Amino acid sequence: MADTLFYSPSIRQNSQLPEKESQHCVKVLRMREGDELTVTDGKGFFYECTLTQASPRQCMVSIQNSIQKPKGWNYNLRIAFAPTKQMERNEWFVEKAVEIGIDTITPILCRFSERKEIKNERLEKIAVAAMKQSQQAYLSKIEELTGFKEIISCPFNGKKYIAHCYDLPKEPLSQLHKKGEDAFILIGPEGDFSREEIEDAIAAGFEPVTLSESRLRTETASLVAIHTIHVINNLQYFI
Repeated sequence: MADTLFYSPSIRQNSQLPEKESQHCVKVLRMREGDELTVTDGKGFFYECTLTQASPRQCMVSIQNSIQKPKGWNYNLRIAFAPTKQMERNEWFVEKAVEIGIDTITPILCRFSERKEIKNERLEKIAVAAMKQSQQAYLSKIEELTGFKEIISCPFNGKKYIAHCYDLPKEPLSQLHKKGEDAFILIGPEGDFSREEIEDAIAAGFEPVTLSESRLRTETASLVAIHTIHVINNLQYFI
């Protein structure tokens, strides 16, 4: 597979690359007709292609071969986090989470949230770039900002956790989670969840957990949670 990966979600139905990908292909990489390239649809497939038309606004390709690539983990991993005030920190988290491996990222609105609005378009672009950089064939889903009560009411067939810093009964995620289980983890804002939110989450089936003996920033806690689940499932790759 070529080092540079292109993304075209409708590559099976449409042999034309998106304009941004066409620009990168021609203006940055200086590719020409007849060159080979690899495209992913973000749905689990790589496509080995030949460039048939090279234009900054419209690159056309011919699919020579398709390769289905496993996701890399055989469980559903979802995280809901309260976005921080500094957008750069949210973007950093999304980039690293996608590189490590995540199915769904949901920004949530909590009582003590610092950020009340968030533009998904920017986060989706970062997710695409991270997928391409890490040579993955699956694009993580970035959901719209969702209210706390709505998120804890979402059906989820797996283990559900809420991480918080209060001096209340909780167990380390690393000890509570078991290999092969689907996981849905809630990470609160810098000011943490409110006690009422924690009580509501527990009533909805979320188990309270701790991630570290240190008090972590939101984006750090989110990444630690994701990495912990992967370590539990693939310990041999992390030692």
